[in-house]
Amino acid sequence: MTDERETLELDVLFVGAGPASLAGAIHLGQLIERHNARRDEPLEVSIAVLEKGQEIGSHALSGAVVDPRSLKELFPRVWRDAPLEAEVQNEKLWWMTPARALGMPIPPMLENEGKYVASLGKLVKWMAAKAEEVGVDVFCEFPGREVLLDGERVVGVRTADRGIDRDGKRKANFEPGIDVLSKVTVLGEGPRGTLTRQLENRLGLSAESNPQVYALGIKEVWELPAERMEPGEVIHTMGWPLDLHTFGGGFLYMMQDDLLIVGLVVGLDYRDAQLDPHEEFQRYKTHPRIAALLEGANMRYYGAKAIPEGGWWSMPELAGDGFVIVGDSAGFLNSQRLKGVHLAIKSGMLAARSIFDALVAGDTSAARLSSYAGAVSESWAGEELREVRNFHQAFDYGAPAGMLQAGLGMLTNGRGFGIFDRLRSHAGHSKMQRLDGEAAPERIAFDGELTFDKLADVYNSATAHEEDQPVHLLVADTDLCVHQCTVEYGNPCQRFCPANVYEMVSDSDSPTGERLQINASNCVHCKTCDIMDPYQIITWVPPEGGGGPNYGRM
Repeated sequence: MTDERETLELDVLFVGAGPASLAGAIHLGQLIERHNARRDEPLEVSIAVLEKGQEIGSHALSGAVVDPRSLKELFPRVWRDAPLEAEVQNEKLWWMTPARALGMPIPPMLENEGKYVASLGKLVKWMAAKAEEVGVDVFCEFPGREVLLDGERVVGVRTADRGIDRDGKRKANFEPGIDVLSKVTVLGEGPRGTLTRQLENRLGLSAESNPQVYALGIKEVWELPAERMEPGEVIHTMGWPLDLHTFGGGFLYMMQDDLLIVGLVVGLDYRDAQLDPHEEFQRYKTHPRIAALLEGANMRYYGAKAIPEGGWWSMPELAGDGFVIVGDSAGFLNSQRLKGVHLAIKSGMLAARSIFDALVAGDTSAARLSSYAGAVSESWAGEELREVRNFHQAFDYGAPAGMLQAGLGMLTNGRGFGIFDRLRSHAGHSKMQRLDGEAAPERIAFDGELTFDKLADVYNSATAHEEDQPVHLLVADTDLCVHQCTVEYGNPCQRFCPANVYEMVSDSDSPTGERLQINASNCVHCKTCDIMDPYQIITWVPPEGGGGPNYGRM
């Protein structure tokens, strides 16, 4: 056991092995290879990717119907080798009532001709192999815990210590985290990234932005009886079980091997403190049309993940001294099209171009790396995001206003209700209304065949953590949970968490007879608690390396 902290020096460090970081690492490697093929003096650049999961793809979760546009740019000769499940066919849109599913015309923004159903876990595994082919080192089980700063310049990342027990004491296998120093650090941690939030708070990167607004995507993968659906079949749904004040909708995507993705997206700006997104998803499957599709099928996998829905006006500053931000960490998602993978890949590629130019010039300052933000604005990715820049904000006024905004946005190149081009929005947690004596809603009875409680679903996420480690869900004031939140909101953490992490349990030593229990080993890393807690006293940080879900086919 030692206090000595190792140091690893690199030229470029990518944090997170999602599609944005991997695309950036690959494209940077490609640019260096092309440069060196034309020069007598090669450019020697060390590039690495740090991933907190136990393997590439274990924490990767998405819908996903993928627009292949950026894949074609990144891999013009071999993009068809990517492990995409099937090209979209037989697409449908249903308006749901409790008993019926009414077919609707598919609006242009939801048309998926030429798009592909995909497993994001499989896709990033394939991309990681491509990264290694161009000389990128990929390291798993290394969560970034702290941004290293020299003044306002990012100089690297400190990874989490290992071998700490639940009381914060060092165990026999204690290993201090590593200081990974780099000329440029690329933050691609996914939504609500730990390091990205540290930088936002320290440097004010979101001071001029709308608050980021999120949704929670919950999904299961079911194995259907043979030939019930064809790979590539896609169904999107609107309406029930969500009310007109709650953003969201459902989806069913057919993959190969008779595997069907079933999911529900719930905006994390809902008003009802008693709403339980996981339970709404379970209720969704009881609809006669969906239940019929799942009859005789077996549920295989489960997962949940936050989705950054705020769009163009919610994006932080994308670059500064020694760093850039890509993918979901920066909000590269088109919530109107329900797509972000293609934008994440493009963001990584644009970041790579700016980093490459900075390395050639020997200048990785904010002034040089700011070319990334300009490149985003001038690219098709920037154009796509600007065209839907006011989409989600209109849902502050309910689903009808949001759908009207979508139509107006198509006619006004994205402005819609935004008289001065920009609609303001509010952080989602601020929309939750306090309880006012309302009766608890009727809960469904889980049957273990079509519907499942949270613990059964967590089991099917293959979630595993080292049990004897500090809780990685940091609650700043547990007394507030017991004395104030119980009265004002009825402890909504018990409901908005899709993994049964938070429980109010009896405690004879507590003045109120209750205390908050945190079942950290259940955590599926969705970040919902960090986002939706009405008091903003929960901070999610990465647990010991490798811990969490295993989304192999998700």
